[in-house]
Amino acid sequence: MSERRPKQILLVTGLSGAGKSTVLRTLEDLGWETVDNLPLLLLHRLLDTPPGEGTDGDDARPLALGIGTQTRGFDAESIVQRIKKLSEQDGHQVGTLFLECAGAELERRYSETRRRHPLAQDRPASDGIARERELLTPLRRWSNRLIDTTNFSSNELQQQIRSTFAGEGMGETVLTITSFGFARGLPRDADLVFDMRFLRNPHWVEVLRPGTGRDVEVSDYIAEDPAYGQAMAQIEALLLLLLPRYQAEGKAYVTAAFGCTGGRHRSVHVAERMARRLREEGFSPTVTHRDLQTAPQDSLEGAPVTISGGGV
Repeated sequence: MSERRPKQILLVTGLSGAGKSTVLRTLEDLGWETVDNLPLLLLHRLLDTPPGEGTDGDDARPLALGIGTQTRGFDAESIVQRIKKLSEQDGHQVGTLFLECAGAELERRYSETRRRHPLAQDRPASDGIARERELLTPLRRWSNRLIDTTNFSSNELQQQIRSTFAGEGMGETVLTITSFGFARGLPRDADLVFDMRFLRNPHWVEVLRPGTGRDVEVSDYIAEDPAYGQAMAQIEALLLLLLPRYQAEGKAYVTAAFGCTGGRHRSVHVAERMARRLREEGFSPTVTHRDLQTAPQDSLEGAPVTISGGGV
């Protein structure tokens, strides 16, 4: 039998309208492989299928399976027996999450969405809810996790799933720090944009012009600006405040962009500094410099500004 198997399998089941789709989408965002309404007869075939292109050759991602009364061949008792077999004979770590919800709340949700209950296409939703509870009783009894979504908003359910099922290194926000030049337009994917054109511009120092914000001499020149220290401290504090909040809200990608006129000096230096600072705080940013390789041009930089104290 193939060695390419998930280390963990979670069956997600429960009452229609209780939030199964939300749970599966959230788990997918956390890095799980998710499949909805797969007949359990096909589960072994799925487990023995090699990972798809672009995935790790030894794909150990956990697997979430959506199971409900609409699943082909649904039989709760049979499903329980298959769960036992997966765990006892095949060695998989199998858990079952059951999504509960009060009948009155389910009726309200069906009324709001104007959808018909799958087990009551020509009858009141309450009839379908009652029938479904009966059919799902063995699975509810077997489940080792139960979440009552009666008083949960969609966002609150997502937060519950993230806090419960996010494994190490999974579900973390992908953080990118980038530099750019305003003369060539704003980055399209930027979530946070910081304008660094208030800092003294190395472009107007002849010996520094060919360099970049990665060079020590250029960095030292930028850091001598009187506003530099306080500005950097406040930007760092803002990022350290916002980034955990973005992750808590489930934002998959965050890009913080630092711009100067040409995108070669000030923005590059600040992006590198911010990335180092964030790494010290436990983040893992990817650093990109969109316009670093462009040629310096006086016409892009505008007129030089004289700063008191002798700098240009």
